[in-house]
Amino acid sequence: MRRRTRDYGPRPSTAAPRPVLLAAARDFVRAAAQIEGVRRIALIGSLVTDKPAPKDIDLLVTIDAAMDLDDLARTGRQMQGKANRVNLGGEVFLAGDDGVYLGRICHYRECHTRMLCRAQHCGARNHLNDDLHDVTLSPQLIAEPPLELWPKLIRRTELPADVEAILIAELPR
Repeated sequence: MRRRTRDYGPRPSTAAPRPVLLAAARDFVRAAAQIEGVRRIALIGSLVTDKPAPKDIDLLVTIDAAMDLDDLARTGRQMQGKANRVNLGGEVFLAGDDGVYLGRICHYRECHTRMLCRAQHCGARNHLNDDLHDVTLSPQLIAEPPLELWPKLIRRTELPADVEAILIAELPR
């Protein structure tokens, strides 16, 4: 007899996904910090907890509202590619300088209107997925994320040792 099992989402292809995800986040921060218009980068989500098998990397990037998103989208796709190597993912959430949640970086390399896109205004702004009806971040999380990585390091919660060793210790100050 064959049993059906319930699918609880992506399963990492490694027993220890945290180091892979943290290294991908570190590489993203190093690259994104060099992009004109990026004002702040913060780590949010399950990687700031001691969850042994998080399913993705969640980064909050505060940007100049008028910045071109091409370079940031490319850097985000590179991070996602590194996470995908172990069957996991990554998200880059965007907020404006005014603290308003803008949406997420679109996962597609080329930006054009797509039938299956969940963005409210697909194609209106390159690489912006403004699916605010599906995903939104609270003003409190945007104002005070658990871990700000750049331009200043600000810890608002106790962090797991691997976050300190793999991510924070390896970032330039």
